[in-house]
Amino acid sequence: MTTPLAEVLDGQRAANLRKAARALLKEPLLTADGPRGDEFRLVRQYAAELREWFDRNTGWPLRVDADAARLRKTPGTLDDPTHPAREAGRAAQPFTRRRYVLLCLALAALERGEAQVALGRLAEQVVLDAADPHLAAAGIAFTLEKRDERSDLAAVVRVLLRLGVLRRVAGDEDAYVAGAGDVLYDVKRRVLAGLLATRIGPSMVTAAGFEDRLAKLTAQSALDSDELRFRAIRWKLTRRLLDDPVLYYDTLTEEELAYLTRQRGFLTARIAELTGLVPEVRAEGIAMVDPDDDLTDARMPEQGTHGHITLLLAGHLAAAGGPVGRDELERRVRELAAEHGGFWSRSAREPGAEAELVERALARLTALGLVTVTGREAVPRPALARYAVGEPVVKEPGPRRAAGTKASERRPTR
Repeated sequence: MTTPLAEVLDGQRAANLRKAARALLKEPLLTADGPRGDEFRLVRQYAAELREWFDRNTGWPLRVDADAARLRKTPGTLDDPTHPAREAGRAAQPFTRRRYVLLCLALAALERGEAQVALGRLAEQVVLDAADPHLAAAGIAFTLEKRDERSDLAAVVRVLLRLGVLRRVAGDEDAYVAGAGDVLYDVKRRVLAGLLATRIGPSMVTAAGFEDRLAKLTAQSALDSDELRFRAIRWKLTRRLLDDPVLYYDTLTEEELAYLTRQRGFLTARIAELTGLVPEVRAEGIAMVDPDDDLTDARMPEQGTHGHITLLLAGHLAAAGGPVGRDELERRVRELAAEHGGFWSRSAREPGAEAELVERALARLTALGLVTVTGREAVPRPALARYAVGEPVVKEPGPRRAAGTKASERRPTR
């Protein structure tokens, strides 16, 4: 018979295991001396259980040592561009093609370098590597003489600082961008060595096109038996349930949908047990809802001007019930500015700002699986219905109406 103390200890262990798993899903690279050192220590404590779970259910290898914990995540789908790398601690602008190339060149230079490096020295090495004829043939050139190019390199370095690959010893990136100083870093070589998440080295892939190269980088072993094919499907579905805001049935193949129909309860229960995510199953798909609201990189709703505009446009799109053109959305933003502009930033109220505001709103809604953008139209997806707003319900005030209760309210439909 289980004693109360044993129940308490089991509950504490389950809570710590859940916290460790959520930490890895939120930050697949944790370092011992980073800002999330407590979570790293939990991951290290429960490394065996976590490694077994992720290997069995997702195929994601987990490496844990005294310096870092690295969950080598591979996305369930390779054609989703809505979650790009973003500069740490800044305006969170998505990485451009040039920044991605700079990141790869910087990592290659750091791998060949010493235990310490100055930003100016790293920049020199990046410029030399960028002179490769293959990069030139792809239309890529770097001199880092212009301020915007130095800003791109600084953005790359800030991402590496956040990941724990670099540790700032002296100096400041802003001074380097302005041409008024340099920065010195320690290079954490063991953390650097764990960054690559692919099963094979990129230099071993000979495919020509980007999609083909990406497919080969993430390819699994030959699926020559029913057991291996079912395992691959289980991995893909679990990855998508963990990573994607919504898993729509119409995005699955017939074989994947048949497997999910049979194993839906098992898959969602396993995820819920480890992570605390709650399955919301609808006719169109499944969403694993996070009651704690911290396992996401794109929140909805969100505070601030852009978050408010996105929420208002979500309600407008949900009520439309069909495709809505960008021109109509921009007109709607102008109408909303007249009604809510007093709560918005000054730049959002300026004439001509509608196009950018709509663009940012649609980018967030697309990333959350709420709309699909095709050309100049936004097409609502089923999950957007939760943001639809019904007609106001007017309640007659009665003698027992509590103080502060509104006589009318707008009820969101689900």
